[in-house]
Amino acid sequence: MEEFLESWGALRAVVRGLAERDFERPSGCAGWLVRDLVCHLVIDAQDVLITLVTPAGTEPTADAARYWTVLDHPPTGEDPLDALIVRLAAAYGEPHLLTFHLDDLGSAAARAAELADPGLRVRTQDKALTVADYLTAYVLEWTLHHLDLTAHLPHAAPPPPKGLARSRALLEEIAGAAFPSSFTDRDALLVGTGRRAPTASELAELGPRATRLPLFLG
Repeated sequence: MEEFLESWGALRAVVRGLAERDFERPSGCAGWLVRDLVCHLVIDAQDVLITLVTPAGTEPTADAARYWTVLDHPPTGEDPLDALIVRLAAAYGEPHLLTFHLDDLGSAAARAAELADPGLRVRTQDKALTVADYLTAYVLEWTLHHLDLTAHLPHAAPPPPKGLARSRALLEEIAGAAFPSSFTDRDALLVGTGRRAPTASELAELGPRATRLPLFLG
């Protein structure tokens, strides 16, 4: 819970601090500008609110790691939903309207997470899991998108260390293998999810583990 709130709060703080020109910069998500990624975060906040009030009524079928689906190809930005996000982002017109909507929904999502029973079972994407596992899965979502948002904004604040560490541990669980200890949490996430290619020395350190990477999460 703490890492969810801290990661989400840090990400929203970066968005609030963006200059208007920053919204037109590329993000770390293929085919998306920063404004498109911020619009995606609005949809994420809606998903959190919807999921936290959607009881499962069954035993869990997934945990934080199994919440994620490993895809066989990277996102291209051409998926119909991705294309819709771009159109929605453009429809806001003024960046401050997009920022306001994220802050409004994002604050509500944070309050809902604070009030939720960690042991409650909820349903999303045809999976049942506890609130605790769902919020843990979203620490990875927030952290990766924080890295995406700041990919071309070198002066922006980085994700919180606890969120980075939790996200790395979850990604290692999904991968079924740990990253070398020489990898920083940030580099493990970037290389592990294909956000950047490993260097020659990193490939050597990964050894056979490199064949499992990158993991394209959906």
